[in-house]
Amino acid sequence: MSTKTLERPDVTEDDTTDDDAPKFFHYVRKEKITESAVTGTFVVALCGETFPVTKSAKPGSPVCPECKKIYNRMKK
Repeated sequence: MSTKTLERPDVTEDDTTDDDAPKFFHYVRKEKITESAVTGTFVVALCGETFPVTKSAKPGSPVCPECKKIYNRMKK
């Protein structure tokens, strides 16, 4: 009986088909993030997009340009 070793192909981010991965992360009220992650309720981002929180942003993650623009205006 012999065994063969199969080579795993290299996969880059562009080749993945993970539909769950967000294209951008949005600015959302801090107190709503935990609630949404636990209960699955939808949150409303500054740009108006609604979605349930399923992933947390890591440093360097892409941010929604519209949310960022609104947030910067709010800080002034």
